[in-house]
Amino acid sequence: MVSPPRPIVPVTRPVTGSIRPPGSKSLTNRAVVLAAMARGESRLNGVLQSIDTRVMLDGLSALGFEISEGPGDGEVRIVGTGGRVPATSANLHLENSGTSIRFLTTLVTLGTGHYTLDGNARMRQRPIGDLVEALAQLQVDVTCPAGTGCPPVSVTSDGLAGGRATLSGSISSQFLSALLMAAPSAAAPVTLVVDGPLVSRPYIDMTLALMNRMGAEVIENPRGSFTVSPTGYNAIELDIEPDASAASYFLAAAAITGGHVTVEGLGPEALQGDVAFGDCLARMGCTVETTPEGLSVTGGNLVGIDVDMNAISDTAQTLAVVAAFAEGPTRIRGIAHVRHKETDRVAATVTELQRLGLTVDEHDDGLTIHPGPLSAGEVQTYDDHRMAMSFAVAGLASPGIVIADPDCTAKTYPGFFEDLERLCEDGR
Repeated sequence: MVSPPRPIVPVTRPVTGSIRPPGSKSLTNRAVVLAAMARGESRLNGVLQSIDTRVMLDGLSALGFEISEGPGDGEVRIVGTGGRVPATSANLHLENSGTSIRFLTTLVTLGTGHYTLDGNARMRQRPIGDLVEALAQLQVDVTCPAGTGCPPVSVTSDGLAGGRATLSGSISSQFLSALLMAAPSAAAPVTLVVDGPLVSRPYIDMTLALMNRMGAEVIENPRGSFTVSPTGYNAIELDIEPDASAASYFLAAAAITGGHVTVEGLGPEALQGDVAFGDCLARMGCTVETTPEGLSVTGGNLVGIDVDMNAISDTAQTLAVVAAFAEGPTRIRGIAHVRHKETDRVAATVTELQRLGLTVDEHDDGLTIHPGPLSAGEVQTYDDHRMAMSFAVAGLASPGIVIADPDCTAKTYPGFFEDLERLCEDGR
C-alpha cells in the first residue's frame, strides 16, 4: 500500500545537532547469518529493526534456526548450528531484500533438502545469475527456473563440498560476500576468484572483518582470489555500528544548510565503507572531523567535484542532492551497478532532479549534476528507500518539495522522517 505524500518543511537556520542512526543493515544481515552458522549462542546488540532485517530473521526462522529477541533495543540471540541448516525444505519469500536472497541462497547449500527462494516483482528483475553460476561450479544443484538469471532460485543440496569457483564482481559485491560467508562451513577449502572488476569493495572488507572476528581463516592472494579454510565459526557478542549509509543524509543536511551535525558512534575504525562519504563532502568544501563522539560535518561554500563512487554507491543519491547546491557541476562516476538495485538508481535520480528543474546528464556509469535553484515538486520514490531519504534532504533548503510514498523508508529506516525532524527542530 502506497503511503500519502509527505511535504518537507524547509529550515530557516543551519541544521545543528547530534544524532545516532539505527544499526547498520549491512552489518546486521551479515552478523545474523554468521551467527546462525556458528558453534554456540551469539548475542547481537543494536540490530536494525526494518523490513530488510525482519525478512532476513524470518527467513532464518523458516530454515529452523532458533532466534530470540530480547527486551533491549535491537537485542537478538541466535543459537548457531555449527554450519548445518536444520530445515530440510523451505519456501522463502524475501520481498526486495537483496542481501537476504543472496546470503540465504548460499546458506541453504549447507543443508540437506530442497529450498526455493523468491521475492516481489522487483526482486524478480534483480540479477542473481552470477551467484548461481558460481555455486554450480561448486557442484551445487541450483537453478533459476524462470530462465531469466533472476529469482526465483531453486536449490537442492546435500552440503557444500568445497572446491573452486570463478565469478564476476561487476553487478554486486553481495554475490562474493554470500559465497565467502558460507565457505568456512564447507567440507573442504573453497577458493573464489573474481573475474574482472569488483564493485563496492568496502562491503567485501566488512564481510571479511566479521568472518575474522568469528574465527574464519581467509587468505587473499593475489588480490581478488580468496581461499577459505573449513574452520566453521565461533559464537560472538557483537554491538552493531550505526548505519553509515543512513548517516549520509544527516551529514548532507549540515552541508547544504551550512550547519554542523555529528553522527554519533561512527569513526575511522568503522567497518562500513560508507563513512568515506565524509571525504566527498570535504572535497566539496565542508569541514569534516572525527571526534570522540563520532563523525562531524560543518557546511562550507560547496563546489562541484568529479568523483568515483563505486566503493560507496549507496550514498551516490545523497551526493547528487548535495551537488544541486554547489557552485559548478558534479560528475558522479563508477555506479553503473546501482541500476540493478531497488530501482535503476541512476535513471531515477536523473529524472527526479530534472523534475525539480535541474539540468542533469545521464551516463552509462553515473550522472552529471548542473546546480541551480530547485523548483517545487513531488519527488517519485520508485519504492526505493534511498530516493525518499536523499531527496528529503533537498527539501530542507528548498521550499515546496514533497516526497511520494515516504513509508518506503521502512525497508531500512522506519523512523527516518521523525529523526530528521528532531534534528531540524532548532532550525524551524
